[in-house]
Amino acid sequence: MKINEIIRERRLAKGFTQEQIANYLGVSAPAVNKWEKGTSYPDIILLPALARLLDTDLNTLLSFQDDLSEKEVALFMNEVSETMDKNGFEAGYLLATEKLKEYPTCDLLVSNLAMLLDGALMLYGSKNKSNEMYREKIESLYYRAAQSEDATIREQAQACLISKLMGKQDYEQAQEILNTLPKTSPVDREQAQANIYIAQGDLEKAAKLIEEKLLSATNEIHAALMTLMEIALKEERMDDAEYIADVDKQAAQVFDLWEYNSYVAHSQLYEATKNRIKFLKILLPMLKSLTKKWDINKSPLYRHIQTKEIDKTFGPKLQKAIIQSINADEETEFLKDSPELHELIKEIDIEQK
Repeated sequence: MKINEIIRERRLAKGFTQEQIANYLGVSAPAVNKWEKGTSYPDIILLPALARLLDTDLNTLLSFQDDLSEKEVALFMNEVSETMDKNGFEAGYLLATEKLKEYPTCDLLVSNLAMLLDGALMLYGSKNKSNEMYREKIESLYYRAAQSEDATIREQAQACLISKLMGKQDYEQAQEILNTLPKTSPVDREQAQANIYIAQGDLEKAAKLIEEKLLSATNEIHAALMTLMEIALKEERMDDAEYIADVDKQAAQVFDLWEYNSYVAHSQLYEATKNRIKFLKILLPMLKSLTKKWDINKSPLYRHIQTKEIDKTFGPKLQKAIIQSINADEETEFLKDSPELHELIKEIDIEQK
């Protein structure tokens, strides 16, 4: 609640009129009326007396809150997402920055907004010079989160910064941040915890923990394979790069991942080698897979993982973002003016209508 709402609510609860409040504080009734409308505010020297008169404290009167809870942060993330859906990226960005001004020391808020805005910029951001400004602001949020006393928030932000710095080819700075990260503990905490759960007969908790561990491991395997493929390409070992892409596809299928995952390696391989025919051949099924629901709990590998309903507009938005990226990226210049690409885009547009 805002201060004007609190003043009005507490005044009514105490049974005071605006005139009585004015008389007690030595101000005019119109002044109190303006306070309650939010068109002006009490003088700072009146605040202690006003708080006592309304039987409250200064923190409550000023709507002061040290920090936001996890639930409050999650609800605000949803609000920002909905705002961007309705009014575009800039509107959501402005809403986010206002909240950050209100809670500048809430590391959880800073971290979550950095990741949300980062992802949203690709989906919603327009192609203009202000994108670079947004990217710099988002990166500054990651740097703020990377100073957090909370190890989880700090290390997550550091990992994101390393990725961004690598993208900018700022390898020295990326190495400096990497050196600050703690080495992995020799004890596998998840496995040990699962063993305890099993011994205690809590099989559901054990299964959920190990399923999440497996899903995380598949992401690490994918990242490792993509790096190996990149190395093979730089060393001009084309057959090896193709083999690694095949392994990545098989891994996505073996571990029952989203169909989209099975196309990623080959699409990047064909883009890097500028193989127009193969790239276009794989692009259509890859884009179509974005609109196919991944029912993770149907797999025996992930029966206990809790999931939430995915926004139905996510797939089409990502399709659009990928197509825009292809049209704008210098790396895909070999596809420009390709009639096959234009036909493919038409087909996707028709399906979305």
